[in-house]
Amino acid sequence: MPSTSTSRPPGLPASLDYPEVSVGSLLAGAAARFGDHIVFQHGEQRMTYAELWRSSCRFANALRERGIGKGDTVALHLPNCLAFPVAYYGALLAGATFSPANPLLPARDLAAQLADCGAAAVVTFGPVAGALAGTGVGLVIVYRPAEQGHLDFDEFHAGAPETPPETSIDVYQDLAHLAYTGGTTGRSKGVRLPHRNVVVNALQYACWGTGSVPVLDNDGNPTLDQIGSEEEWPSRIGTGIGITLTPWFHAMGTIGALNVSVLGGGTGVLHDRFDPPSYVADAERLGVTSMSGAPALFAALLACPEFHTSDLSAVRMITSGAAPMPHEMINALRARFPDAVIAEGYGLTEVTMGATLSPSWRSGTRKVGAVGVPIFDTEIKIVPAEGGEEPQPPDTPGEVCVRGPQVMQGYHHRPEETAEVLVDGWLHTGDIGVLDQDGYLSIVDRKKDMLLYKGYNVYPRELEELLMSLPEVSTAAVVGRRAPEAGELPVAFVVRAPGHEQAEPDRLMEAVNSQVVPYKQLRELRFVESIPVSAAGKVLKRELRDQLT
Repeated sequence: MPSTSTSRPPGLPASLDYPEVSVGSLLAGAAARFGDHIVFQHGEQRMTYAELWRSSCRFANALRERGIGKGDTVALHLPNCLAFPVAYYGALLAGATFSPANPLLPARDLAAQLADCGAAAVVTFGPVAGALAGTGVGLVIVYRPAEQGHLDFDEFHAGAPETPPETSIDVYQDLAHLAYTGGTTGRSKGVRLPHRNVVVNALQYACWGTGSVPVLDNDGNPTLDQIGSEEEWPSRIGTGIGITLTPWFHAMGTIGALNVSVLGGGTGVLHDRFDPPSYVADAERLGVTSMSGAPALFAALLACPEFHTSDLSAVRMITSGAAPMPHEMINALRARFPDAVIAEGYGLTEVTMGATLSPSWRSGTRKVGAVGVPIFDTEIKIVPAEGGEEPQPPDTPGEVCVRGPQVMQGYHHRPEETAEVLVDGWLHTGDIGVLDQDGYLSIVDRKKDMLLYKGYNVYPRELEELLMSLPEVSTAAVVGRRAPEAGELPVAFVVRAPGHEQAEPDRLMEAVNSQVVPYKQLRELRFVESIPVSAAGKVLKRELRDQLT
């Protein structure tokens, strides 16, 4: 039965019927439907859906000619560029497994990841010979090589057939992605994600965001039937335009900014780097309909004068993930875009990309500070942070657990760590959260970031929210300093807001500490030029802790 709750998509079924297809079928269906529509553009370069399909088929056949297919892993060590989706879909159409690698990884970390995933081929954008020593990678393909002698990406697949090779894929068992965790709290782990996971999670978010249900076209490939009303979902399939800054090597990029965008027939405009005035100029010129990214993106935009004066009236949807948005940021965006839906989501690599999202339809209830409700066919429960499987009562902090068809098979070559986090189908995320009476999830903190002061739990995010509500503060992060007599003492790292270069640490600490109980109070505040974040926009708290030693 369709749901009538403001937290569930109006007119849509409570559960979706997911076709049993491989990831390559997502592109096949989109190419047949959207054909000559621009799928991605990068500077003056443009690629249509049909061109992406043909190029991906050529790349798949070229891999197969080199003996690479089912059971092999193809690593993509690329920034966002037009070669990325060709290599991504091409590897999957060949039956191989895609493994993304951050292009900013140091050589030693890249070598370790390539060795761990057992890459048979790597697509990169520059000389990486030093990083490849001893990894066993037999085929290195270079996009726009800087030196002679490397196998050129375009030449590699130029003459290959433009029809997909024959492959036999078990969508429940054969891996589509071998993706690595962000490593913000420790060493990255390989996450095993079969084709079923990727197709399901892409459809969950595409349908939630557009008011659609999955259907099969005449060739048996999935596409979207937008049954939701234009009043509730003003952006219609095949018309969306967005600027893509989310890195495709990250789960939010591969699923949200790549597969979901392809399913919806949108156009993604790639930017090489984040330059706020350039971003705003393109958003105005192109009539961008959606903005998506981590909170760091929106913090920079809100600090950009052009962002507040340009005509951005075409924007209908703003989505954020990777980390919770500060309350002040949400309120500022609501004031700037009174007619747009501002939706936060929550996820992690272990659930392919995501598990929750705020209502994307206009009449839906969106709560400041919450990261939405569970999407289709997904369950969330809160269990005691110290251990156990019994659900906590509403409004009680505890560890967030997720169950659904997008939950990973497990960690690559790490059975013990897999057993620690997967219990009876429930994934223990390591995040501390709260479910309210209406089923909305709020993330309090990372379990590993939670501080213990004389036996009391101290959640850094509460202190960070208070700091960022002060006009003198641009952004802030709180970590713990070990103290034998107390456990951990909260220490704040703060970036001053423009025009407040004279702000004093004692005054800021007093402003925060006056609002919390004694055991939560800040014990030290340090001013810094910037807060270190990962490419996906998550604060690297381990780097801040290192500064305390």
